[in-house]
Amino acid sequence: QVQLVESGGGLVQAGGSLRLSCAASGRTFSRHTMGWFRQAPGKEREFVAVISWSRGSTYYADSVKGRFTISRDNAKNTVYLQMNSLKPEDTAVYYCAATMFWIATMDARYDYWGQGTQVTVSS
Repeated sequence: QVQLVESGGGLVQAGGSLRLSCAASGRTFSRHTMGWFRQAPGKEREFVAVISWSRGSTYYADSVKGRFTISRDNAKNTVYLQMNSLKPEDTAVYYCAATMFWIATMDARYDYWGQGTQVTVSS
């Protein structure tokens, strides 16, 4: 069982930065691949980034590649999403999630989800 709590969202101007954190409970965090997803109003939830439990391999959605960086600290049971050069279209509720797959971009493959944190980017 893994419980996830996101933090770090807020209101930022276009071009600014935010760092999201996702704190996990449970002793198996280091064996879970962690992903970030987002859902904008009126839109489906979409994949943002993922970091594997083994070797820390990463993969990003094309829309955030080069602007966002996912990382994890297994000693702190925390995964991060550093978001730079934010755009108004990045506005969404951001969710972290955990899966036993090595790399997964489909939300159906994730077993545990946080409550989400709101990110709003003003133009």
